[in-house]
Amino acid sequence: MSNWGQMGLQEASTPLMEQLILFHDHAMVMLILILTLVTFVTFTLLMEKYSCRFILESKTIETMWTMLPVFILVILAFPSLRLLYMLDEISQPTLSMKAIGHQWYWSYEYSDFKNLKFDAFMLNDNQINMGEYRLLETNNHVVVPMNSSVRLLVTSEDVIHCWTIPSLGVKADAIPGRLNQLNFMILRPGVFYGQCSEICGANHSFMPIALEATNMPTFLAWINPKHLTQV
Repeated sequence: MSNWGQMGLQEASTPLMEQLILFHDHAMVMLILILTLVTFVTFTLLMEKYSCRFILESKTIETMWTMLPVFILVILAFPSLRLLYMLDEISQPTLSMKAIGHQWYWSYEYSDFKNLKFDAFMLNDNQINMGEYRLLETNNHVVVPMNSSVRLLVTSEDVIHCWTIPSLGVKADAIPGRLNQLNFMILRPGVFYGQCSEICGANHSFMPIALEATNMPTFLAWINPKHLTQV
């Protein structure tokens, strides 16, 4: 039996990730059907009784193997274009944040609150507690409310990084001098882990992301009262 996250996709925690997994399954079904058909045709043509010029030079077969890939691409194109639109669409977010990549840690700013920002460093082996994940735990968690639309602006202060959390279905490059944005809505409480997915230097593997989703009252209680004055 494999451990958490070793095989397959992680359990979806956002509507976007659910749609991505459904599209993945849809594409895998198409690939299996293509592989089965190509294998069957290959072994069929290898049989001597079917290897004649009326089969190998048939215009009908040439038309079929030209039109079939077009049909398959259309089946894959429509759901993928719909997903691309959903991933880029951001409408009236409940909370806006900013993630800034450094070598090798992340800084976070809550744009809707005054002076609410912090750095998140990876914990060493002697700092993690029972039940926490090695090389994924940070000293400060990013806390967001669940069932709320969150907009995240991503940038970098030195080299190119990549802010990624697989279970949320979000991934955005952090590029110096440029702002990229992504959105997500977490459906369940918990702590969700990710890492920088860009080779950003010697300590690239030690730049984790830990995001905690809570209900709205817990989120407001986490915010220090002096930060509750909205900008």
